[in-house]
Amino acid sequence: MIDAIKRAATEAVNAAGPVLVQLGIVEKINPLVVLVDNRLSLTEDFLIVPETLSEQKITIGIQEYVIRKPLATGDKLLLIRMQGGQRYVIMDRVVSA
Repeated sequence: MIDAIKRAATEAVNAAGPVLVQLGIVEKINPLVVLVDNRLSLTEDFLIVPETLSEQKITIGIQEYVIRKPLATGDKLLLIRMQGGQRYVIMDRVVSA
């Protein structure tokens, strides 16, 4: 009986598609396409991009400075697949993996 309950609980968790951390690489910028695990290409419709990965510039005097660079082709990303597996949140760039 206990084994049946454990098995049912495990199947319920797997069916719900728990949160999963994955790595991806930016394939294309406009429109944004991210390759996950070298097999799944995600378009903008499936990605949540934080403001911290958008370009931000400031002007000091007459000089303009980029203080936050935007995503670029080839950037490695840390992604979190949301429960259910339909959307991915881009957490940040990855320096080494």
